[in-house]
Amino acid sequence: MQEAQTKTVQTPKANSETHTQIAIIGGGFGGIAMAIRLLQQGNQDFLILEKANDFGGTWRENRYPGAACDVQSHMYSLSFAPKTDWSKRYAEAPEIFDYIQHVTREYNLKQFCRFNSEVLSSQYNESTCDWHLELKDGVKITAQYVIFASGPLHVPQIPHIPGIEKFKGKVFHSSQWDHQYPLEGKKVASIGTGGSAIQYIPEIAPQTKQLYVFQRTAAWVIPRDERSYHGLEKSLFKKYDWFRKIHRARLYWTNESRVVPIVKPTTMKYAQKLAELYIKYQVKDAELAKKLTPNYIMGCKRILISNKYFPTFNRPNVELVSDAIQEITENAIITKDGKSREIDCLIYGTGFITDPRIYLKSFECIGENAQELKQVWQAGAESFYGICTKGFPNLFQLLGPNTVLAHNSVVFMIEAQVDYILQMMQLVSKSNVQAIAVKDQVQDQFNTHVQDMLDGTVWQSGCVSWYQQNGGKNFALWPTYTWKYWLATRKINPADFRLLSKTKSSHAA
Repeated sequence: MQEAQTKTVQTPKANSETHTQIAIIGGGFGGIAMAIRLLQQGNQDFLILEKANDFGGTWRENRYPGAACDVQSHMYSLSFAPKTDWSKRYAEAPEIFDYIQHVTREYNLKQFCRFNSEVLSSQYNESTCDWHLELKDGVKITAQYVIFASGPLHVPQIPHIPGIEKFKGKVFHSSQWDHQYPLEGKKVASIGTGGSAIQYIPEIAPQTKQLYVFQRTAAWVIPRDERSYHGLEKSLFKKYDWFRKIHRARLYWTNESRVVPIVKPTTMKYAQKLAELYIKYQVKDAELAKKLTPNYIMGCKRILISNKYFPTFNRPNVELVSDAIQEITENAIITKDGKSREIDCLIYGTGFITDPRIYLKSFECIGENAQELKQVWQAGAESFYGICTKGFPNLFQLLGPNTVLAHNSVVFMIEAQVDYILQMMQLVSKSNVQAIAVKDQVQDQFNTHVQDMLDGTVWQSGCVSWYQQNGGKNFALWPTYTWKYWLATRKINPADFRLLSKTKSSHAA
């Protein structure tokens, strides 16, 4: 790996002001990818602003038992910073976090990062064509460009349950797991059956005296490839890069093939029949298997992978509860059928807030004409290829609206977006201007096209999912093959943008 030259970043003091060309908000996969590509182009004039005390993003936060990725290891890594010795097909959280730490050390990224630096607001100055950021500790930063790399899944979703304030037991969210709290011999309630819950439930069930799994909506869960990479494979990956690339390419195209049943839901019924048989095979009780079988088309909500989830319900100390919760008392959960279940611990496996209008609630972002981003997105989050938003010059985003995936690796999307952002910056530089903004009509046409492509897909087949905002509009997912996204973003079209200078002039390139 290419090492960056050491750069000493002076830590700004409260109420002080510092200047940088590029402010990257977030130190997860997106922020790291952006920083490395800047370094590879010889640009060291940037700061990574990370609200926590280390890199890692979701893999720093999510340390619950059984945490793992549902994308293959060799695909869930940066193409320009490969790892040849992944232990298994689907890596677990500690190994992914170690990979991130290794990459940041190789590129000396700590030299460019300011940890414990939560950004509270950012405001665009139209006369100077730059952004003014205010941090929680009082520091002010001026930057020509701002890049949101905070990711779409980082704010825990905590449901309000009547009576929760009365509960005297232990409560925590899966992303804030309390490893100091012993579950042995405890009566535990887990609320939610999403991606995190189906991973930790099988791990904690043997420890608990009693585990109640509260299910609002059943999830489609398919088998997980738990095979390990043996020593010969690792040696070949390390010695022959072409061998590793062929393996990665095979994984990529295998994942891309999953788009077919997504865009043609009639073909999904065949996979769904197999998934139904999988549930019946793994769950001994027929009535229980029926409760664990979703009543919506497979793929409408996120498809999960696990070999351990369904067999967990064969345990005598595990109960699936599908009745809605009415209230919580000092030591119990009462469901709407009147039944009371005593508990010592409550775990929220309820995922994350995905709607950017909500998870940006504590962050103010003001663009041209005093527009506030949350207000602009009030009717639904929209952008241009998930990267830039009209009315917000020099503000870029990674994994923005309609660029999250349900079939392949988001790291692939991040890399495409990083390269596109670099091209936008290069256009600004060579045009002798200071800012760039997507044209209103270009963004509008793009989003109309995206929504047209989403029509008829399995995601719009009738269920309610985190992919959608109120009203049913899908603001999260890219609706087709990722290679089409890569082709569309491989080279920017200057005519799609307004170029702005400090004199406020605006013209098409």
